[in-house]
Amino acid sequence: MKNTIKSLLSLSFLLIAIITLQAQDKKALIQKIDSISNATFNAWNSPGMAIAVVENGEILYSKGYGVTDVNTKEKVDANTLFAVASNTKTFTSTAMMILQEQGNISLDDKVIDHIPYFRMYNEYVTQNMSIRDLLCHRSGLETFSGDLIWYGTDYSRKEVIERLRFLQPQYGFREHFGYSNILFLTAGEIIPTLTDTSWNDFIKYRILRPLNMDRTITSTNDLKNMKNVASPHNDLGDGKTIAIPWLNWDNIAPAGAIISSANDMASWLILQLNQGEYNDKQIFTAESQKEMWQMHTPTDISSFSEYYWPDIHFKGYGLGWSLSDYAGRKIVSHNGGYDGMISQSVLIPEENIGFVVLTNCNTWLYMPIMYSLLDVLLNKESSDWNELFLKIKNRQDMAQKEADQEFEDSRVKNAPPSLDLKKYAGIYTCEIYGDVKLSYKDDALWLDMTHTEIFKAQLEHFHYNTFLVKFEDVPSLPQGTVTFTINSNGEAESLEIFIDNPDFDFTEFNFIKSSE
Repeated sequence: MKNTIKSLLSLSFLLIAIITLQAQDKKALIQKIDSISNATFNAWNSPGMAIAVVENGEILYSKGYGVTDVNTKEKVDANTLFAVASNTKTFTSTAMMILQEQGNISLDDKVIDHIPYFRMYNEYVTQNMSIRDLLCHRSGLETFSGDLIWYGTDYSRKEVIERLRFLQPQYGFREHFGYSNILFLTAGEIIPTLTDTSWNDFIKYRILRPLNMDRTITSTNDLKNMKNVASPHNDLGDGKTIAIPWLNWDNIAPAGAIISSANDMASWLILQLNQGEYNDKQIFTAESQKEMWQMHTPTDISSFSEYYWPDIHFKGYGLGWSLSDYAGRKIVSHNGGYDGMISQSVLIPEENIGFVVLTNCNTWLYMPIMYSLLDVLLNKESSDWNELFLKIKNRQDMAQKEADQEFEDSRVKNAPPSLDLKKYAGIYTCEIYGDVKLSYKDDALWLDMTHTEIFKAQLEHFHYNTFLVKFEDVPSLPQGTVTFTINSNGEAESLEIFIDNPDFDFTEFNFIKSSE
């Protein structure tokens, strides 16, 4: 009997020792996460940041850093709202899986069977595009093609989708990855055709409420009822950062409209890692989870990635999720870029770990913090990611300054426009976008992209038939050019807008003069 008691006491002490060591390990991990997060945040010119780390179905760590707004100086915390932008796609793909489980759809249904007005660049693609194709970016369109149809415009969701037919492919159908916001919008707009419920309400009642994501919203229109909201910011360089207004994304909502907090997004990550189960509620099945995380569209591994991550083996896209590997583990992730906010969600399924990073400025902060957290959570010897990305950014900034100077040096001095400024005025029309208006007033030309309130500007003559344009209401866009083509009759015939940026291709538009 005494030996039995001694054995039980020894076992109890051993369990207590194990629990103590685990608690100490967890405390050390949390301290390391906080230390690295602080150091990374302080290295970049971002007003605020919030992160949450989840492990084994629980929030391991969540915290805010910095301020919600450079003017008000209110502190960020783990409940502060940020735009999660394209992380919204993970919600939309999950919604489609739920509908498939219910028998409402099959992912291999043809889109046109659910949205009769859906049209692509040719009849074959129109008739064969499936819901699955929408969710994995393999339509043949180039990445971000057509984004200027919806960005800041007065076009409705239906009108945006109707203009898909005018976009020309860069690749063959199902041949190559081409990231498309408009096709994710199309996927979301299948929901009301099946359920008599909007995408917004389906996300709210079928996903957000069961997860108790009570602070998460699907439109900037709901911000007026919310407190503790981060402001978007633009980094102007040289340490200067300005707060900018929120821009409504309702007409592209299924691709990028969700606004959430670190704590709320933690619940979303826990659901995903737990294969669709949350607090004994089965939101979707493990089979659906597996399907979303399977490679559907491979993507190229760039020479940049090969150089800095030599052990990378694959990259691709599943259904609403990006897929890759890091330190021998499969990584399931998604990035989100909004005007003045960038976010990143990361899942490491083998370790049952995930994290989200939310920032309120268009800086590179999300990159070094992502890799730093991956290293800490995987107990990997860490690189100095701040140093690396700061070097890369500085090189890019220098290259951009050189390019700007080269452009300025290309100006032919004292080269007047071919026409009197009044002769350039008129309506110029493009099938993809619609009309732009060139007006002559106050001895200057004014550009008005008539469907986009924020795209209005006075033109400054550069040389010959090229003018400079800067949309002051969109500080994230650099200065660009408007170049007119003069026909054999000596009349302005067409114009091209060029603004060098990674998100919007103004040269997709071929504006032809239609009236004076």
